Amino acid sequence: MFTRQSVSLVTALCLSVLITSGITGCQSKGSDTNEAANTTAAAAGASPEKSADANAKPGASAAVDPTKIPVSKIADAATILSRPQVPILCYHQIRDWRAKDSKSAKDYIVPVAAFKEQMQMLADSGYHTILPDQLYAYLATGAPLPPKPIMLTFDDGDLDQYTVAMPELEKHGFKGTFFIMTVAIGRRGKQPYMDKTQIKDLADRGHVIGAHTWDHHNVKKYQGEDWKIQIEEPKAKLEAITGKPIHYFAYPFGLWNKQALPELQKRGYLAAFTLADGRDEEMPLLTVRRIIAGGQWKTKTLYRNMIGSFD
Repeated sequence: MFTRQSVSLVTALCLSVLITSGITGCQSKGSDTNEAANTTAAAAGASPEKSADANAKPGASAAVDPTKIPVSKIADAATILSRPQVPILCYHQIRDWRAKDSKSAKDYIVPVAAFKEQMQMLADSGYHTILPDQLYAYLATGAPLPPKPIMLTFDDGDLDQYTVAMPELEKHGFKGTFFIMTVAIGRRGKQPYMDKTQIKDLADRGHVIGAHTWDHHNVKKYQGEDWKIQIEEPKAKLEAITGKPIHYFAYPFGLWNKQALPELQKRGYLAAFTLADGRDEEMPLLTVRRIIAGGQWKTKTLYRNMIGSFD
C-alpha cells in the first residue's frame, strides 16, 4: 500500500480499491501526425522543415513548442468554444475480460481483439491521429489539422497500454497520449503498470506523456497540500522520466471544478481533459471533452457514439 502523511484515509482506501481491482472508474491506412505537423508549425510561426516527423523514426518529437505561440495569436474563449470539436477517445485497460470482472468493470476494459478491430476501423475510415500540441494549436490559434483528426488517449498507465495498445497504434501509424498516475509506476501484481523505462520509451517513440495525478484523487476534493502532491509533483516526476516538458493533464474520473483551472494553469499545464459534457466558458482549454471507449461496445457503436458526441 502506498501511503503519504498528508493524504487522507479516504484517498488511501480509494487507492487500495484502484490497485487491487485494476479499475480506475475514470469514466487506406490511417496516417500519423506528420501531415498536421507542418501545418501546425506554420500556424505557430515555426519552420515546417525544422519540425520533427512524429512517425519518421522512433524518438521523433511533436512539431511545435506550444509555449512559443505568441499570446497575441491565442483566441478568446468564445472563439475556442466555437471551433468544431475533435473526437477524443479515452481508454483504460486493454485486456481480455476475466471471470471475476463485473459488468461495470467491463465498461472500462476493452478486450484485445475489440481494440484491434477499433484501430482497424479508424484506419480504414481514414482517421489521422493528432497529439495534444496540435490540438492546442488548433483550438488556440485555428492552426489546420489533417483530414478526419482524432485523439487516442489512455489513462492510468496500465502495462497493457504499452504491451498491447502501443504496438497496435504503431501498426497503423497512429500516436497516442498516455496520462500516467505516478503512484503506480512500476507496480506489479494482478494489474501491472508501466515502469519508468517503458514510459520513457513511449515518449521517445513520439507518443505523448501527460499527468493523471499522484493517486487518482478526485480534483473536486483538493485542499491544502493536495495541489502540490497531486498536480505539481507528478508533473516534475514525469518530466524527469521522459526528459520532456509535461503540458497536459487528465482529471481523475473526468471530474473538474472551477477552482482547479487556475491551479493547473499556474503550474504550467496548457490543456486538461475531462469526461464531461460541459466545458468552462472562461477557460475551455482546461476542460477539453473526451468520451470513454466502452469495453462492451461493438465497433459500430463506438463509431456512432464518437460521431454523435463531437458534432
